[in-house]
Amino acid sequence: MRVYVPLTLSGLAEAHKNGELGPGPLTAYAVTPALREWYVSDDIEELEYAALNRAAQASLRMLAGNPQVARRRTVVAVDVADGAAVADPDAGLDQSALGEVRVAGPVPLSKAAAVHVDAEDAEADVAAAAAALGAADLGDDDAQFTVDGAEDHDLMWFGVQEIPALIG
Repeated sequence: MRVYVPLTLSGLAEAHKNGELGPGPLTAYAVTPALREWYVSDDIEELEYAALNRAAQASLRMLAGNPQVARRRTVVAVDVADGAAVADPDAGLDQSALGEVRVAGPVPLSKAAAVHVDAEDAEADVAAAAAALGAADLGDDDAQFTVDGAEDHDLMWFGVQEIPALIG
């Protein structure tokens, strides 16, 4: 099963140093029944892209809570055994939990399929979005517009072998 683990670049550096994403439990995003129902698509690529975007939103929240880290959303796509990632059945169609899963333990970085990171030219928009996130959560439409601006930037795809250059 493919899961998308939200991180920051400093979190990616830590995972690279340790050789694993962890310790568990890890919050990740995947194609869950609730995400399928919400997204209303049978196209697995579209559904995985939706799960990746949910992880990117979670990465933005991590950035908002860590103002000292680089302002680039970071997501690691990892393959885990079926059943290793579990969705909370009580979350239902809770908008904030769509696609969210828990992975009980650490995941070896060798299981990573790819890393997705914002391009450097997205940093200003991502920084503004991270700063506006709290106000957007409280219903400020202008702040939500700023947060949505980060989503105008697609995350770039990197092979796992490129992690040293990303964190260097």
